[in-house]
Amino acid sequence: MENASDRNDAATGLPGSAELAGGRAQPKTDKSEATRALILETAMRLFQERGYEKTTMRAIAAEAGVSVGNAYYYFSAKEFLIQGFYDRMTYDHAADARARMAHTRDFAERLGIAIESWIDTAAPYHEFSAQFFRTAADPNSALSPFSNESHPARATAVELFRDVLQGSELAPKLDAELVELLPDVLWLHLMIVVLYWVFDRTPDTERTREFVRRSTPLVARLINLSRYRVFRPLVRDAKGLIQDFVLPSIGKAVVK
Repeated sequence: MENASDRNDAATGLPGSAELAGGRAQPKTDKSEATRALILETAMRLFQERGYEKTTMRAIAAEAGVSVGNAYYYFSAKEFLIQGFYDRMTYDHAADARARMAHTRDFAERLGIAIESWIDTAAPYHEFSAQFFRTAADPNSALSPFSNESHPARATAVELFRDVLQGSELAPKLDAELVELLPDVLWLHLMIVVLYWVFDRTPDTERTREFVRRSTPLVARLINLSRYRVFRPLVRDAKGLIQDFVLPSIGKAVVK
């Protein structure tokens, strides 16, 4: 557990810094970025070896060879190390997915590629993902994917799904308002996949991959059907539900 002396160490002589959402210090130089990355990588390793609850900020700092104050300079609390991990993994996922789907404009294929890319990017962390899920499942936790603090990673992911749609042949055929809402809906589809993945203990999470292979074409077909006039009333009802109940429940920015 973190204690008062750890937090006192964090306040000794360190310069002020701009912050990322969730209390994560914004690195200003290559050296500070390298230090931040070292702390984050050390934390991920210790979380794997010892578990999230048993790993303290003091232990992370000691393993990384930095002061406790330096660790708190970059991450104001242990939970924000996980936010930093989310940020980095989401960025890596988006870059990988965009590279993989550059060769196709087929919407179903692009969506499948984007989700498969997430599974591949997250694979090294699957063994201890359930530890984080226990905390993230708390609606009051900063680690919740719906929290204000998770907004930076979530925004990166939603923008990826915007590219999935906008780069496809389907986007010009859909209602413009639906096109605006769909990236958030597709991100929610990914969250369903993530939940399944967390509890999947098959080799190489093969059941999750099969779930994606079978569910993604279905999602694509349902979205494709929305452009036909006979389905317009259902589309309007669906848009109303999303606007009134889903989007308002997702944090947009950090509460100051």
